[in-house]
Amino acid sequence: MKLQVHSIHFDADMKLLEFIQSKLNKLDMFYDRITGGEVFLRFDQGDTKKKVRTKMLEIKISLPGATLFVKEQAASFEEAMDIAIEALKIQLKKFKDKIQEKLNPTREVLMTMAMES
Repeated sequence: MKLQVHSIHFDADMKLLEFIQSKLNKLDMFYDRITGGEVFLRFDQGDTKKKVRTKMLEIKISLPGATLFVKEQAASFEEAMDIAIEALKIQLKKFKDKIQEKLNPTREVLMTMAMES
């Protein structure tokens, strides 16, 4: 998958970028027609007095005919990525089911046809 990672107002290290790439590559198991994606990494602009700032992660996945989006925040980018991947898995499964329903006749129609003959 072609992936663009944007780290806003900081430079992400290679370890984090490789982690993100490997996690998103695993989404091909759920839907193999993913054309690309964008990831935005940023720090929460909330309370700047805190020593540990919340990390925000946004992922946009491009599919033929659709775009999936998820936005998560957590104490670390890795934790936010894990949460986002789970949400994307659910979205991909729903999208795939929706596409298959459009392409294949519904089971009810097939059952009625089978009962009639």
